[in-house]
Amino acid sequence: MNKPNQPDNHHPVRCAIYCRKSTDENLDSEFNSLDAQREAGENFIASQKAERWLCLPDRYEDGGFSGGNMDRPALKRLMDDVKAGKIDTVVVYKIDRLSRSLLDFAEIIGTFDRHNVTFVSVTQQFNTTTSMGRLTLNILLSFAQFEREIIGERIRDKIAMQKKRGMQTGGSPILGYDLVDGRLIVNEPEAKTVRTIFTRFLELGSATKLAKELQAQGVTSKSWTTAKGILRKGRPINKAHIYRMLNNPKYLGKVPHKDQLYDGEHPALIDQETWDKVHAILSTNSRERAAETRVTTPSMLKGIIRCGHCGCSMRPGWTKKNGKKYRYYICINMDKHPKEVCPVRRISAAKAEEAVMQQIRIILQRPEIIAHTARIEAILAENLTEGDVRHYIRKIETVWEHLFPAEKARIIKLLFESISVGPSGIDMIMHADGLGGLMTELTDISTQSPVPQTGKEAS
Repeated sequence: MNKPNQPDNHHPVRCAIYCRKSTDENLDSEFNSLDAQREAGENFIASQKAERWLCLPDRYEDGGFSGGNMDRPALKRLMDDVKAGKIDTVVVYKIDRLSRSLLDFAEIIGTFDRHNVTFVSVTQQFNTTTSMGRLTLNILLSFAQFEREIIGERIRDKIAMQKKRGMQTGGSPILGYDLVDGRLIVNEPEAKTVRTIFTRFLELGSATKLAKELQAQGVTSKSWTTAKGILRKGRPINKAHIYRMLNNPKYLGKVPHKDQLYDGEHPALIDQETWDKVHAILSTNSRERAAETRVTTPSMLKGIIRCGHCGCSMRPGWTKKNGKKYRYYICINMDKHPKEVCPVRRISAAKAEEAVMQQIRIILQRPEIIAHTARIEAILAENLTEGDVRHYIRKIETVWEHLFPAEKARIIKLLFESISVGPSGIDMIMHADGLGGLMTELTDISTQSPVPQTGKEAS
């Protein structure tokens, strides 16, 4: 069977010729460099007549565009046609006509490979339709991968050195500070709010109560304007915001990097005594509070979990045994039919929710999710690599513990269309755009500085 976009012996090989010239000099002449490149490509295609090569009439020509980037109209149109399955082979006069950047060239060739499109350079005997051409391509891509890793190492080393010196390395500013010329400058009105949050937490001992109080007062997270002039409005303070603030050592005048803290260039907003008292509360009775949370947590899968045997919805329920409360999801037909008719009947809510969380963990480790997150503007501003992003995303479980149940349910419903529980296990169906929605929800989490978590809610 033929692969997509790959012609068989009865169909012609559709060839597109790409031409590029760095300057617009002499482009209006009767016969210019672009014409010469196309003629060379047409002659080469004609020489492959026995292989049923056919030159497409569309002209992909970029006159006056540098090969150092991919922001070229004809190249974009070429790539769109490749993805649309309209092209079998791309022909260029020389490799540098396609790109002068090894990284960009590797990305372009990767797209060709995914769509089963071959590549030919007329004057350099570079032809991926042959085994030697594919070997040469693999060597080039190996060097491209090596270059990417070297760049990543340089960026990580630079960030490490800057943070050891207490410098701010970009990213979004936090409540209480403004980012001015790469430095954190105290914003006095916001700094007062930060100090109030730490003080009120000491008085209330509960992030939940404090969040409700702050929401009633209309307190929001940091509002700031990006370098491109885009306004990022603050959001109502919730429990997750409070935990990130209480655990952010930047308020103590420190700069975190990996598992180390360094003295920062910016002034502290919180003294060491207040910090220690707050973290003493956070670390108190964590087991008892976690157990209470598990019992009182509303059913996060309500409305999307179904019985995999009869297809009916499953309702939340609970029972009490030996003084302990156990939550379940129960098939609504449980009381109407005997066990033989519906073997599922009910399932532990804790096990079902943990299975969903495990699936979310797997999704967050997928390379395309890591790459997408690494392209978020705030993360790019901090010069983080995909490896760094992967490190931070693994901390989602910590943040997940601090989200309100309603927030957890919203994220789950954003990602999954339905969850079926059957005798053989749990089957989850994702929304078509679920990953995009999930990444939107995680943007605020991912762009925050990673901090050590020392405890959970104190009530």
